[in-house]
Amino acid sequence: MAELRKFLVRRLITFIPTVIGVTILVFIIAAVLPADPAKLWAGGEKANPQVVENLRREYKLDRPIWEQYYFFMKNVVTNELVSPVSHNKVWEDLGRRLPVTIQLTLLSFTFIILIGVPLGVISALKRDSLLDMVVRILALIGISTPIFWLAYLLIFLFFTRLHWITLAGTPITPYSITGIPLIDSLLKLDFNTFKQVIERFWLPSLVLAYPSIGVIARLVRNSFLDAMSADFVEYIDARGLPRVQRYMHILKNAMIPIITVLGLTFGGLLSGAPITETVFGLPGVGRYLIDAIRFYDYLTLIGGVFLIALIYVTVNLIVDISYAMIDPRVRY
Repeated sequence: MAELRKFLVRRLITFIPTVIGVTILVFIIAAVLPADPAKLWAGGEKANPQVVENLRREYKLDRPIWEQYYFFMKNVVTNELVSPVSHNKVWEDLGRRLPVTIQLTLLSFTFIILIGVPLGVISALKRDSLLDMVVRILALIGISTPIFWLAYLLIFLFFTRLHWITLAGTPITPYSITGIPLIDSLLKLDFNTFKQVIERFWLPSLVLAYPSIGVIARLVRNSFLDAMSADFVEYIDARGLPRVQRYMHILKNAMIPIITVLGLTFGGLLSGAPITETVFGLPGVGRYLIDAIRFYDYLTLIGGVFLIALIYVTVNLIVDISYAMIDPRVRY
């Protein structure tokens, strides 16, 4: 337990600099662009000069860049960061949109596990067969296919032709436990709302997950084959364990690299959400950040990046902790 505590302290020490480093990088990129943010926020070339000057003073744009960054971080931490475009508090806007992105990411992650892992195991068990070759080709296609192109193709098929999906609105619940309708409806056993959420999100989630399914399938295949060649497999065979138990032992020993990539994949899903949310008309964090880029609202953009970075490093911390639960040989 003491070793785990020391490990958590070490990770938390790197946790904060990582998040701050991400915000510094994005802030510098936005600040050095050859544009006048205050003039753009005030309406462009026809903006009132007095309004432009007021915006410069309000958002410290007339101060050195380090003072601008301090002003930004202070307002982020105290929840006083206000968008110069929408005039709403950034954290409140992100809070309203985060449940949509979380639902999209969770369903995508579920598709990756339910499709990618079994495909990888089957491919390993049928090594060098026709099925193995098909899985590898599908994995390569998945990695190579642009998300937006695949999204429009599936929208044409399932929405325009088959009318199996809807692209309007997002289901909500009259109650709130976690603030995420997908989870709340399950906790309340409200299967009607759960069905509505699945109907709205299954296709964008599948599109978002599709490239990662191929990656995980290839990784599971290779890790499973490596585990099958280990010495403990001979001991399992000598004991005469049933085939299912044999494969479960092998899969458990192959899970360490898979879990690492799954943790990184979860963060990758968040970074891919802007395109998917925009194509499918989902009012999530990704689409919110796309709008912020369109209106050069870089304060809102950095606030969103800060939130995604927090989620990303938190997930990876959980992944690191889970190593010891899966493989006792791992030491902190």
